[in-house]
Amino acid sequence: MDLIQSYDGGEDASSSPESSPPRMLKAKSSAPEVDDTALALTVSNADQSKSNPINPTQHAVVFNPTYEQLWAPIYGPAHPYAKDGIAQGMRNHKLGFVEDASIGSFVFDEQYSTFQKYGYAADPSGMNYVGDAEALKQNDGVSVYNIKQSDQKRRKLEESKGEEKREEIEPEAENPATEAWLLKNRKSPWSRKKEVVQGELTEEQKKYAEDHAKKKEEKSQQGEAKGEPYTDKSTFHGKEDKDYQGRSWIEAPKDAKANNDHCYIPKRLVHTWSGHTKGVSAIRFFPKHGHLLLSAGMDCKVKIWDVYNSGKCMRTYMGHGKAVRDICFSNDGTKFLTAGYDKNIKYWDTETGQVISTFSTGKIPYVVKLNPDDDKQNILLAGMSDKKIVQWDINSGEITQEYDQHLGAVNTITFVDNNRRFVTSSDDKSLRVWEFGIPVVIKYISEPHMHSMPAISVHPNGKWLAAQSLDNQILIYGTRERFQLNKKKRFAGHIVAGYACQVNFSPDGRFVMSGDGEGKCWFWDWKSCRVFKTLKCHNGVCIGAEWHPLEQSKVATCGWDGLIKYWD
Repeated sequence: MDLIQSYDGGEDASSSPESSPPRMLKAKSSAPEVDDTALALTVSNADQSKSNPINPTQHAVVFNPTYEQLWAPIYGPAHPYAKDGIAQGMRNHKLGFVEDASIGSFVFDEQYSTFQKYGYAADPSGMNYVGDAEALKQNDGVSVYNIKQSDQKRRKLEESKGEEKREEIEPEAENPATEAWLLKNRKSPWSRKKEVVQGELTEEQKKYAEDHAKKKEEKSQQGEAKGEPYTDKSTFHGKEDKDYQGRSWIEAPKDAKANNDHCYIPKRLVHTWSGHTKGVSAIRFFPKHGHLLLSAGMDCKVKIWDVYNSGKCMRTYMGHGKAVRDICFSNDGTKFLTAGYDKNIKYWDTETGQVISTFSTGKIPYVVKLNPDDDKQNILLAGMSDKKIVQWDINSGEITQEYDQHLGAVNTITFVDNNRRFVTSSDDKSLRVWEFGIPVVIKYISEPHMHSMPAISVHPNGKWLAAQSLDNQILIYGTRERFQLNKKKRFAGHIVAGYACQVNFSPDGRFVMSGDGEGKCWFWDWKSCRVFKTLKCHNGVCIGAEWHPLEQSKVATCGWDGLIKYWD
């Protein structure tokens, strides 16, 4: 409308002086109005960011920094808790921040050696030197590999002089008694010592040499004995050695007769023997009659107890310096063997308590056995800790055979097949069968599932072996040619892992018996393999259990509580 009103119809209006002055038109834009204050601020911030350093502790950067900003040194106050002012996050070495530098190994060795010798070295950048400035000026920045010509000449002169001296010394250097020989041969710490020509000894030196020789002889004599020496003693605790008829105290009573057609399981405790001050490791009844009971203790003593009459200790045998491991009667019971951890095997007279002979190989015997044949009672077998079974002749005291095939310490020796063969078990988790007198294994039994078998006994009929396996079961092996495992017979339920608990049979073969690690004595039926009864016998491990050879229902047990108990 304004335009129409201002238009007044042609030339007259424009030319007339009285007409109004021309007005400026407003600029019109169809775009929306935009507030550009934010844009101005971002531009100013961008300019600011180019000049401001980056905070080294922040994890994100909201703008694109330049190369100079990224690699600029850190500005600002020192870190309050860091000694050198560098924050912990900026460290890559215990002394601060170390820049990576690519240096060749030769260059590094050169600068390192130079710094060690002169006290200065070239900076990796190659622009300046680090270290002792005065030494740097004196040596004109020479490294160890760039020695001056004057120094090189001096070294050559020194070397040539040394060679001339050596040529002069050489005639004397041939004699080992001279100092020149020592100088020549001292170049290596492994060179031989000065060979002194032996002159005559003084009286003091002669006396010392004689004393030394005597001591050496004594040591060699002790070495021949091998076992630890210990004085043998024996104490008799009974009233008299012989009765009014002149019979020895070890003689069996006349009325003792075998009457074990049918054995029964014991039910109650009859007697307790408590003479050992430490645990009891093994017990053995007197052969055939069982009127005496022999026990081996960890208190280094062996005791023999009366079973039928008084129930008291009859004699104590003290001949071992350490715990007694195993005992074994001869067939007639007049003599017995003991094996101790003092590496000695001793052969005792049961009645008098005297040591007849001592045997040792310098190793610990774990099991001792006499050959059960009456005509071979002079042959002793011992399973040792050095994987061998050693055979001695008791009469001569010499080793007659060594059976060396096991890979671990030998634990048991059991005679089978009318004593023509014997079976041994070992820590190597295997059974080996040997022909007596021949050191060649005739049967080797080892399966991946087998465990160590530290106790074995023979069934009264001689056809079966019962082996205490350390996986808490008793396995049965045949004693015929093949020595096969009887898979139908397996006795379990007790816990013996880690303990060499003795396994045994009743004299009629109807029951299997074993101690366990919890102090119980277990009885199984031979035919059905079922648990027949358990008796709580000892506090701790029940290590040994023996059935009386004549009485149908009497059993002796021993444990690590130091007690021997008699059950009926």
